[in-house]
Order: sequence, then C-alpha cells, then structure tokens
Amino acid sequence: MVSSTDLLRIEDLGISFAIIGGPIRAVRHASLRVLPGKVTALVGESGSGKSVISQAVMGILPHTAHITGRILFSDPETPGETVDILKMPRDGPQIRALRGSRIGKIFQEPMTSLSPLHTIGNQIGEAMQIHTDASAAERKARTEEMLGLVGFANPARSYDMYPFELSGGMRQRAMIAMALICRPALLIADEPTTALDVTIQAQILKLLRDLQAKFNMAILLITHDLGVVANIADEVVVIYHGEIMEAGPVEAIFRRPAHPYLKGLMAAVPHFDLKPGERLAAIREVPVNVESLLSKRKVSSSRDREILLSAKNLEKTFTTRKSDWLGKEHKTTVRAVDGVSFDIRRGECLGLVGESGCGKTTVSKILMRAVTADGGSVVLNSATGPIDVLAAEGAALRELRTRIQMVFQDPVSSLSPRMTVQDILSEPLEIHGRGDARSRLAKVKALMQAIGLDQRFIHRYPHSFSGGQRQRIGIARALALGPDLLICDEPVSALDVSVQAQILNLLKDLQKELGLTYLFISHNLAVVDYMADRIAVMCRGRIVELAPREILLRKPVHPYTRSLVAAVPFPDLDRPMDFKTLKLTGAADMRAWGPQFRDDGEADALAPLDLGGGHLVLARRTADITELRPC
Repeated sequence: MVSSTDLLRIEDLGISFAIIGGPIRAVRHASLRVLPGKVTALVGESGSGKSVISQAVMGILPHTAHITGRILFSDPETPGETVDILKMPRDGPQIRALRGSRIGKIFQEPMTSLSPLHTIGNQIGEAMQIHTDASAAERKARTEEMLGLVGFANPARSYDMYPFELSGGMRQRAMIAMALICRPALLIADEPTTALDVTIQAQILKLLRDLQAKFNMAILLITHDLGVVANIADEVVVIYHGEIMEAGPVEAIFRRPAHPYLKGLMAAVPHFDLKPGERLAAIREVPVNVESLLSKRKVSSSRDREILLSAKNLEKTFTTRKSDWLGKEHKTTVRAVDGVSFDIRRGECLGLVGESGCGKTTVSKILMRAVTADGGSVVLNSATGPIDVLAAEGAALRELRTRIQMVFQDPVSSLSPRMTVQDILSEPLEIHGRGDARSRLAKVKALMQAIGLDQRFIHRYPHSFSGGQRQRIGIARALALGPDLLICDEPVSALDVSVQAQILNLLKDLQKELGLTYLFISHNLAVVDYMADRIAVMCRGRIVELAPREILLRKPVHPYTRSLVAAVPFPDLDRPMDFKTLKLTGAADMRAWGPQFRDDGEADALAPLDLGGGHLVLARRTADITELRPC
C-alpha cells in the first residue's frame, strides 16, 4: 500500500543486465521514497546503481535490462491515482506522457545532452511542443521566461544561441530550464554539479533550491558529493553495489551515521579542518612501494628551499575571428595570462586555483611548451643546470621533456585505448632511449608496484580498469622518466570522493618517498588545501593572491578568494553555505570588489603587495597595506 504522502515510491527494485557469461545485477532489492516538495539525495560511488535507478524511473533503460519490483508514482495533478511505471508499455503513450512532462531530468554532462545543431530556445521549447497545445508564440514566451528564471541575463538573445556558445554553467542552466519547462512534479538531477567550478556549483544549488520552492516540486538528487547533500537534501539514501545501506532524514544521517560504508565516505572527504599531516581515510587504500623505482631525493625541511622553477611576467593572448552575414571579419582578443609570476620550490606543492577560464591550464601548457607564450620567462633549475623553458630547442628541449611531466584531468581520454599498460608505461622510456627491452619491462613493473596496481594487469587495456585505476596509470606514466616537476591538472575532478582520497594519498606518499615537486591545479579548494604547501589564486589571467595554505584559506584578503572559499559546500550541517551572499554574476565580477582591488581601466594600477609571511595580494599601488592585512 502506497502512503498518500509519497510522490515516488520504489519497492524491492531489482535490475540486471544480460551479458555473455551471466547477468550483472546492478540493483538489488532497493527501496526508497521521494516526498512531495522535498529533496531526496541518492548517494554512492560510480557503479553503485544510482543512475540505473533514475533511468528505470524515467523508463529509458536499454532493452537488455531485466527489472523486478515496483516504481509507484502519485501525480499531484491526479489525486488518489497511483501508477506503476514498470507496468507501462516501454515507449508507450503512458510513459511518454510522464517523461519530460510530470518527471523531468537533468543529465550530468550538458554538452553531450544538448544537440549542437539546434538553438537553446528550440530545444527547451520542444518539450512544450510535445506535451502541450501551446502555440509557437506561447512556447517562445514561456521559454524566455524560464531562461530568465534560471539566470540568463538576456533571455531573448540566449533563445537563439547554440550550446557551444555557452559556458559549462550556462549550459547546465539551459538543461535545468528544459527539464522544468512543463512544471514537473518530480525533477531527477543526476550529478548536476560534478563538472562545475565551486562558485558555479553554488549558484546551481541555490537555483535548484529557489526553483523547488517556486514550483513546489520534489527533487531526486543523485550525487557522490556529501557537501552538496548536507546543503540541499531533506532525506538521504546511501547505496553501495546496488544495495541500500542506510536511509533517513539528513539530520540523522550526518549526526548519527550507522553503516561503516557511510562513515568511510565521510572520512574520505577533504575539508578545511584537517590538521597538518593528517591523512584522508580512503575506503580502499593504495599501497605504495617505491624502493625499486627511483633513488630518493633529499629535500631540505627548511622553508627557504631552493627554487626549482621560476616564472616571471608570463603573457598569453588568444585572438578569435568571426564573420558576420555580410562577410565582414571581427576579431576578439582575450588575455588568458596577464603578467603571471610565481616560484615553485623543490619538494613543495604549489596549488593553483580559480574558476574555469581564469588561465590555470594555459599556464600549465606554457610550462609544458604545449602553448607558446607571448612574453615572460620560465627557468627550470634542473640537476644538469638551468634550462630556459621558453627558448629550449633540440637537446635542451628533449632534456626539458624528461624534467617536467603532466597528469591530465580525464584519465579516459589521456590514455590510448589501443595500448596495453605495458605499452603506455614503456612508451616514454622508448622515446627517450632509456635502457633495453628487459630493463624497460623491469621499470614498468616497478612503476605498477609504486602505484599499487597488480603486475598481472600488465597486458590489459585501459577500458578494463576503473576511473581511479586509469588515473593511477596516468600518474605512473608521468613518473616513468623521473621528472623534477609534476604538473597535476585537475587530476581528481572526475573521480568519486572515495577514489579521490586514494589518488590524493598516493600523490602525497609519492611526494614524500621520491621528493617530488608538484604544481597542483584545481577548482576544489578543499582538495588544494589538503595537497598544497602554498596556494596561488588566479582570476582573469592574473594571480590575485598567493600565500601559504594555512593563511590563504583561513584568512583570505582578496574578495575573489573570499568568494571561492564561501562557495565550498561542507559535509557538515553546522556549517551551511550562505546562499544569500552568493552572486549570480560569479566571483570574478569586479563590481562587487572594493575599490582597492579594481584597476578601473588604468594601466599598471594594480601590483602584488607583500602583507608579510609570504602573503601577496594584487591591489592598487596606493592601497594601505595595514588595512589589507588579515586580522
């Protein structure tokens, strides 16, 4: 019997997929509910069955799926009537009437979910065209109204734009508008903020809360981010390997967690309260054994370590060309990197943080010689002497390639699907002529041992590994040549919180054992706080603040840094996000900054001011340093 208070009730749900060798049971005896006007968070790691459950509710599972149990939906527009979604004919008129109209869904990746060939307005209005009798003019007016509600500054202009013309955050807003255009009773949000910056994530969470209140709808939020859950959910359901481990109100789940798996998830989340030297408690720890890998480098414990890499006044401008309908060409220039200077000391980890588009990755590409800088200098003090990074050619460039290596953001696309683990790890050694076939094989096995990967997997291909294992292979490849500097570009942003803890602990262990030096790029401030010794904050191509981690994230001075810190969702009910202070215009909106931090169009009006203790902030040259110093 269904409770009259339940909007959605899932009872004893089982989902399996028929494959060669026997069926895979993705969901086992799962039961949960979603109350009207409430947010129910479904929490778990990748592969736990979260998205499969949402696909079952929407009726979009593949034909190979075998489903048992009941999915009961009580539409408020038809009081007293409850339908079992699983009994509806697949792709029949009943399920099609529900899907997109009474049940909406936001997918994880808006770029692949939106058609690149249709305008935003066309795609949002299509749902109304299918489910209502509204005229074309009514659909356009309703679509523009919805675009305004989700935060588009100029809905009429945005109506005719294509997805590629929008940022990631704006594409996600368009996806939300598409899901809500028919005013559904239930919104399924499948990892709606995973790929977004912390400030954009905060804006999307605030938007979902506001729209939920406005339309009085329920939300089934699918996520692995406990910080998001603590700030938006009313009820929490924890799933592991297709089985519900724990469920209850958000207060009980966070204050009195009972299941060991939930406790493990909470312990794996990095947060600002971690003490120096404290480790994340990964659910499945990765053993590190580097005895046969590389000779350990002696690193001074002094704060005045020698400088490994020094970057001075880096500049990079990109020019885009666009022709109008008359054929007239218009050029737009963007200063991606604007006078960036920093030093990286041997054996330390320098964190580089900022929103998407601030220039972080461009700086890393300049250091890797993947992008040519317009100006500035970079010097790497290697064991064989200083190398001018920007001018290196021939033998000097080959030497540079062995000294600086990179760990990429996406472990899937950065590994060749046609190469085995042995091929991937031995390729750098072959390119640079290191050793013979036997010694390279021994080095590959040593690298696998160092990252905690079983040597029996040496002939496997990347597709047979999990996301965390693929990232570990990427780290091993970067270590193959024994580099001085490892550039980590968002190395854990695509990973679950538990796998993230594994990789972060692995990187810290390798740094300690091998004396590695890191440039760690991320938009997740809690992750950078765990990894970095010093942190540089980038905004609009400039470093606006640089300080030791214990100063910068606890006593930030620049308003941009303060906005980044305020937008971090804590997995703690006693430290909720301040949604009232979040700005829809973003943290980089200079209009919200004080006059001492704005250049107001004046050339060379801003300069790095030294506040003491290695704390630098970009402010007007005439600013009073005593007023800027943190209390």
